[in-house]
Amino acid sequence: MIELRNDAKYSLVIPTSMGVRLTPVDHQPFHCSDTFKMQGTSAESNVGSIASFLGMPVKILTAFVKDSPVARFIKDDLARRHMDYEGPEFTQDTPWGVRHQINMADSGWGSRGPRVQNDRAGEVGRKLNVKDFDLQRIFGDEGAKIVHMSGLIAALSEETSEFCLEIARVAKKNGARISFDLNHRASFWKGREELLSKQFKEIASLSDILIGNEEDFQLCLGVEGPEAGGKGITAKIDGFKGMINRVKQEYPDTSLFATTLREVESANSHMWGAIVSHGEEFSVIEPRQIGVFDRIGGGDGFVGGLLYGVLKGWDAEKSSQFGWATGALTATLNTDYGQPADEDQVWSIWKGNARVQR
Repeated sequence: MIELRNDAKYSLVIPTSMGVRLTPVDHQPFHCSDTFKMQGTSAESNVGSIASFLGMPVKILTAFVKDSPVARFIKDDLARRHMDYEGPEFTQDTPWGVRHQINMADSGWGSRGPRVQNDRAGEVGRKLNVKDFDLQRIFGDEGAKIVHMSGLIAALSEETSEFCLEIARVAKKNGARISFDLNHRASFWKGREELLSKQFKEIASLSDILIGNEEDFQLCLGVEGPEAGGKGITAKIDGFKGMINRVKQEYPDTSLFATTLREVESANSHMWGAIVSHGEEFSVIEPRQIGVFDRIGGGDGFVGGLLYGVLKGWDAEKSSQFGWATGALTATLNTDYGQPADEDQVWSIWKGNARVQR
């Protein structure tokens, strides 16, 4: 589907700011819980987990707090997820110095929706800078088939914006394909709209794969799209197609465009679909009902499965089906990243086969 560099050491290289997620046990609300599960997390590394658990080499580019037990926890978590990592370590000079972000998220239940709050004060990932990485070694000598980044890391700080932009430039020159999930966050953009719009448009112009929902394409790239959210998502599919066609006109060198479709019936039941466009063709997965244990990371699971399909050389239809299923798989787990046992498990989800396998 998309021609990839065949001598690259890594299937995916992913710049990100790693942190930890705290989730109340037993689907309780955060504010009245006293027992929590902790995991290492970031939206971008969540994407890479699909490929890493299915045996592909993945590398994370990030920053750590020197001698921090949280940093050690994150490193061990990445290793358990079969991921390589590298990045500078910053000293916490005072108790008010740098630290890893904390994502506080309950899963919701029934009519009570999930609530998520990020505590990013002093986040060490905001200090990511190209001067701390040998980009020629990483993207020239070692090599990446696909570099995946998101708008979360690209908008995190002035330094990370330049970090992502320079990575896209260098990786592209060295034969990598660029995947960009727009992931707009209004709080990150406040007061920086003009500069970020310019930077996001340049990253998008270098991208081979562009991913986003209806709000992302409108707010990041200024492309008109359908009204965000609401009921009756299936009836809006033509509107999504029209939006993607307008994005294609703005970014003619981009090969693959994708968006997910989600309608929330309750915290534990969603209608889940996707639209992927390659060339003149559209692969549309009309929303189907899925059971949800924890919705956080489902979109990242979709992107991870889609990129896995691209890395395998599958066509857009098969890749989008696999992505739909890895997103649905992630929604059944209490981690916000997918951990597929094998491809067969994913295809069983696509086929709707939840029978016991012995």
